[in-house]
Amino acid sequence: MTTDLTPLFAPEGVVVIGASRQSGKLGAAMARSLAAFPGARALVNSRRPDPGAGVYASVAEAATYTDGRLDLAVLCVPATGSADALAEAAAAGCRAALVCAGGFGEAGPEGEAHADALRRVAGETGIRLLGPNTSGFFTPHLGLTASFVPAAGQLPAGDIAVVAASGGVNHALSFDLVAAGNGISLGVGIGAGLDVTAADVLEHLAEDGRTTAVALHLETVPDGPRLVEAVRRVAAVKPVVALVVGRSDVGDFARSHTGALATSWRTTRAALRQAGAVVVDDEREMVDALTALSRVQLPPHKEPGLAIVTAQAGPGLLLADRAGTDGVRMPELAEATQQTLAGLLPPLTYQRNPVDTGRPAETFARVLEATAADPDVDLLAVYALTEPDSVDLASAAQDAGLGADSPAVVVVGGLPEDVAEQRARLHKAGIPALTGPASAANAVRALVAHARQRAFGAAVSATTAAAPVPPGPLDENAAKSFLTELGIRTPVRVACDSRADAHYALRLLEGPVAVKVLDAAILHKTEIGGVHLGVRIPEELDAALDAIGSGRRYLVEAMAPPGVDLVLGVRRDPVFGPVVLAGLGGTAAEALADVAIRLAPLTAAEAASMPDDLAARALLDGWRGGPVLDRAEFGRVVSALAAALAASPDTAEIEINPLRLTADGLIALDAVIVPTAPPAQDR
Repeated sequence: MTTDLTPLFAPEGVVVIGASRQSGKLGAAMARSLAAFPGARALVNSRRPDPGAGVYASVAEAATYTDGRLDLAVLCVPATGSADALAEAAAAGCRAALVCAGGFGEAGPEGEAHADALRRVAGETGIRLLGPNTSGFFTPHLGLTASFVPAAGQLPAGDIAVVAASGGVNHALSFDLVAAGNGISLGVGIGAGLDVTAADVLEHLAEDGRTTAVALHLETVPDGPRLVEAVRRVAAVKPVVALVVGRSDVGDFARSHTGALATSWRTTRAALRQAGAVVVDDEREMVDALTALSRVQLPPHKEPGLAIVTAQAGPGLLLADRAGTDGVRMPELAEATQQTLAGLLPPLTYQRNPVDTGRPAETFARVLEATAADPDVDLLAVYALTEPDSVDLASAAQDAGLGADSPAVVVVGGLPEDVAEQRARLHKAGIPALTGPASAANAVRALVAHARQRAFGAAVSATTAAAPVPPGPLDENAAKSFLTELGIRTPVRVACDSRADAHYALRLLEGPVAVKVLDAAILHKTEIGGVHLGVRIPEELDAALDAIGSGRRYLVEAMAPPGVDLVLGVRRDPVFGPVVLAGLGGTAAEALADVAIRLAPLTAAEAASMPDDLAARALLDGWRGGPVLDRAEFGRVVSALAAALAASPDTAEIEINPLRLTADGLIALDAVIVPTAPPAQDR
């Protein structure tokens, strides 16, 4: 099967199978949408052929009238006839097909049989298949609208591509992007994705010179590693902005405590971000992000500095407030910059950052230029209203040299017709124009996230190999011994086969100890009364051993000093493979799902950034005199654990819970290593 999607998205000719003369039918709507296509066109209706009107009895007949230039077949027939129609198209020389109908895998066993038939034809003939169950795609610069939404034919050509799981979302995003002053290079609804997936389209777009930024909408992921690789490939040459559906789906990610926190939605977002995509929360943020990133990008930078110049204080405060919430750095302007501004602005205006100009005057362009030139400013955000007797915002921005070499986003307020005129001029100059403080804040966050990811990606070094997990099953003592081999600190402990051994261990360790049941089959010891803390004297030890029960093995270990408890786990995700999860320990982390996720293996530098994703990260930075997390040490621990799982195909999960942060560093207080389940035996 060819990997080239040119016959699909840039065909020489198109044939509609199932064309109808009834205006309400899908085939009729598709024929109308394709009427403007300048290449070869043909319609097939086996019941009512009319060659004089361009309607033929078969694809083979249509091909003879078009010199065999029919690359793309658009199937507007029911699911029951789709496989036969696809086979007919392939036999006539078509190299790609769009299947619009529903009634396949989503319709139960009978529909799945129709889907299997389509897969079989595609596999045997090599024809590429988009769909089924999609409203189609459009390539405006070619005049190609393979969509049954007529208005899609009016979308202007541009440089933003939309790759959406849903045909409806493809159209909705494209219309919103155009309303924001953008144009579309390609808009695709993947639908069921029986053959062509989002990863296929992304690989196509990586080589597409017309596209400068990509919108990616996902609902499910059939092949996680391939998607990640495709996103990584595109993000290396142009921005990818991703929106993932499923925030409220907590699913049955895993039975383990760690896995239960890592929902598929969170894992997918984390994987895309790690691959280089800018991940957004909703479609409005996506449009704002693409409006900016398709025109300007910041150089790689770990903490870009933002400056705000506002002609109205209130909107400027809204923008500054959002920037602070988003963690965007707003440096105070240099003394030299402030002196320059003082000579350009009234004395009562605020000039340290944000810069409040008051009602803009003829010096506005020089204010923008001076602020953007500040050595600690990497991005400028500008807000002003369209006031006929005041400054011309578009001209001022251009006079200040804003654009690709001096990145900025500009918010234009005013009447719709005035805003549209200013926005068009700004966009023509390569300056992204937004229509409100919230939209500008979305754009700023996207530009900063993109710069941070590029800086981080450039700094990442190669991962290191690790020793595989020893054959199991492994009890807690054996698991901790393996962690020690990885360089992860664990408490001093003694594995005991009898009560006498336990009493010896208490005397040996000289202090309060933890007494635990030692059994590889027991994963949750606390739930069965198998953990007793702060045991000091023989009588307390006997009580603990009695509670655990006779005939058991015991683990007696030194109590760790107080600190902040974390949970750290690595496991095999069914979609993305090995993943790492880290969060604050205890029930609060589970209830709030305050976790950081990465794909494994990963470098120590990548792992060291995980705590920054946590809402409760302040607890790791010396909160109220508490211990401070050494990010480098944390990175080494996580990277070692991830590498160990990657090197151990027979291990399903390794969990440290809790991993305690103390004044002396990190120490693993409990560890569980879970082997992969053996394959089910045939009966």
